[in-house]
Amino acid sequence: MVQKDIKNIYMIAICGTAMGSLAAMLQSQGYQVTGSDDHVYPPMSTFLESQGIAIRQGFNANNLSPAPDLVIIGNAMSRGNPEVEAVLERKIPYTSVSAALKSFFIEGKHSIVVTGTHGKTTTSSLVAWLLEFAGKDPGFLIGGIPKNFQQGFKVGNSDLFVVEGDEYDTAFFDKAAKFFHYLPECLIVNNIEFDHADIYDNLDQIKLAFRRLINLVPRNGLLLANHDDKNVMALSERAFSPVQSFGLSDEAYWNANNIQFFEDHTTFDIIKQGDLFAPVSVQLTGYHNIRNVLAAVASAHFY
Repeated sequence: MVQKDIKNIYMIAICGTAMGSLAAMLQSQGYQVTGSDDHVYPPMSTFLESQGIAIRQGFNANNLSPAPDLVIIGNAMSRGNPEVEAVLERKIPYTSVSAALKSFFIEGKHSIVVTGTHGKTTTSSLVAWLLEFAGKDPGFLIGGIPKNFQQGFKVGNSDLFVVEGDEYDTAFFDKAAKFFHYLPECLIVNNIEFDHADIYDNLDQIKLAFRRLINLVPRNGLLLANHDDKNVMALSERAFSPVQSFGLSDEAYWNANNIQFFEDHTTFDIIKQGDLFAPVSVQLTGYHNIRNVLAAVASAHFY
């Protein structure tokens, strides 16, 4: 379906974090958005209501009459749900959250995708804020609420979009990882460990998903790889794009020196290819957050 033909969008399980954020983004672009959920309560219910989005309590096939132009089905929904069954039986166009995000907000833009078993939300927030502070006005969708923004999404008026890329599957009708939809131009891979045992049998399957993701980065893009994670570095060797590593090792393209931890902040020097890039002070602690900062600075520097 062509986007210009879409006016009414219905979202099944609208109160999920990503679903609610996407709903508000779509509403802000002039689409009439409604939805349903069986967990309708604050803060998401009040947030959606403040955006002028009507929510129906519980799932009922009658909610899809008259038929909307498009239905976005949440990741937790499966066959047997009355609204899912109605969508299939009535042949109403449907899609997933990830595919909708790609179609409505990412396609045609410079997509910065932050992935890894740990650190996605923190690093995505750092990237978005660095670009915002630099006057780049990025769009973003983050699975948390960055303090500097007070909400986990922004449409933005630039050609930059930051998204937290999850390796979990997309929907009951799309069992591939969500991050395959996000068209990475700049891809951050923080770390790769065994996770999501409900859909991955072993670490090798997760590594395969990341290998396929890395294969999507164009030659004029950039892969930022955690030098301190052997799984990430092994996969980065097969990238078609340029690769810049980050980490605590002096061998990393981006690394940190003169690290000092204080009660409420951390200071260190960012080193780029052996030379001082910038001294920084951040209200974060731990070596993992130093890596997150390095990755965020490297991605922002790319643009």
